[in-house]
Amino acid sequence: MKKMIFIFATLTMVALSASAQQAEFYPSYIEVSGVAEKEIAPNEIYLSITINERDSKGKVSIDEQQREMLAALKKLGIKVGEKLKMMDLTSNYFKRGNALAKAQYELKLASAAEVAAVWRTLDELGISQVTVQKVSHTDLEQFKAETRAEAMRAARDNARALAEAIDQQAGKCFWIYDQQSPVRTVYATANLKARNVAEDTLSFEEAVAAEGLEFQTIKLQHRVQTKFVLE
Repeated sequence: MKKMIFIFATLTMVALSASAQQAEFYPSYIEVSGVAEKEIAPNEIYLSITINERDSKGKVSIDEQQREMLAALKKLGIKVGEKLKMMDLTSNYFKRGNALAKAQYELKLASAAEVAAVWRTLDELGISQVTVQKVSHTDLEQFKAETRAEAMRAARDNARALAEAIDQQAGKCFWIYDQQSPVRTVYATANLKARNVAEDTLSFEEAVAAEGLEFQTIKLQHRVQTKFVLE
């Protein structure tokens, strides 16, 4: 009987000790979230350009169209050796037995004005399959890190404000849940077709600027969930 009492007393002491440790580990706390957003203008715009071998009164070869395209891009001041990459080259066989080739390129540009100038130039050459593939920024990772830090500072400020409202203070942060939202981008906000450029007295780039052609900003958002000791 004494042995059973001793075991029960031991178990009770262990339970009380565990409760005390748990109370110490989970102090009075305040739980808040912090959110930060940042918008940046892209300086990396990737165009997908597709050239199809034309078959009207004799084929216009891929090579010939490529030479015309390279010459036109160089005339615009674009460093094609650095900015232009071939992504794919294929041939399609039609029922009449003719093989028509197709080549796909990726062109990296830095501004909406450059995109508009290239779009118009390629359209004049009969190359109409041009689409915006993606947009980015050279310092995107740095902006992400800055947004993340701002979200944490916002959580700290929220904790302080709520604690002060009840005449207390927010102490050390002892729990952080880091929740990053995906990067959101939206492409062109204006029509790039040359027919929308009105005045002959303006260059294409000046007319584009007058129309307000631009790419929407890249939107970054970061959220953190935190717990601060309430003192």
